[in-house]
Amino acid sequence: METITKKIPTTIGIIMDGNRRWARENNLPTLEGHRLGYEKIKELMGWAKEAGVRNIIVYAFSTENWNRTKDEVAYLMDIFRFMLKKELNRLKQEKIRLRCIGDLQRFAPDMQKLMAKAEKETAEADGPTLGVCLSYGGRAEILNAVNEAIAQGKPVDETSFSKYLWTNVIPDPDIIIRTGGEKRLSGFLTWQSVYSELFFTKTYWPAFTKKEFMEILEEFASRDRRNGR
Repeated sequence: METITKKIPTTIGIIMDGNRRWARENNLPTLEGHRLGYEKIKELMGWAKEAGVRNIIVYAFSTENWNRTKDEVAYLMDIFRFMLKKELNRLKQEKIRLRCIGDLQRFAPDMQKLMAKAEKETAEADGPTLGVCLSYGGRAEILNAVNEAIAQGKPVDETSFSKYLWTNVIPDPDIIIRTGGEKRLSGFLTWQSVYSELFFTKTYWPAFTKKEFMEILEEFASRDRRNGR
């Protein structure tokens, strides 16, 4: 059996589900679940760095999330703004490269500028990459890539097509983890996940622990990945 030191995933995708349910079950405002969910991302990046994982992609805001209440969407926008403004120095100190992934044109102009600034100022970081999926949906990503390829007017294969995807600078995920008990991918990395190892946990995202994360890495190390061969 291979050990975790011999088989470390290059990229891990995380569907961070359960923020609101965790808050309700702990008699807290729903929005508090989102705040603690954001704090958990910072913990996650520390775990990933310690384990030698080079890339993390988190599903932070789907295309469907725009349909939530105005108050909830506004609160989430405030969290994203805080991350892009106040956490930028921390990202640079920890040598984390930030990538914003999704239909970013749907965000307010000030948000788009903050995203571009954060990506530019962390572009040369040599630590792990944090990809944050914002206004993201797997089908929307594929359709956007198709239209980009058509505009170029050149035939594509799998390799060249992948360059048109929003995730083009991050390798496909070896592992996808979904917290919160649901067992579906909900449009997350639809193209990229065809050979990902899937892990579903009932733990809500704010309660997800380093111990559970490391246990998933250990199980991944024991799996025989043939990728169709």
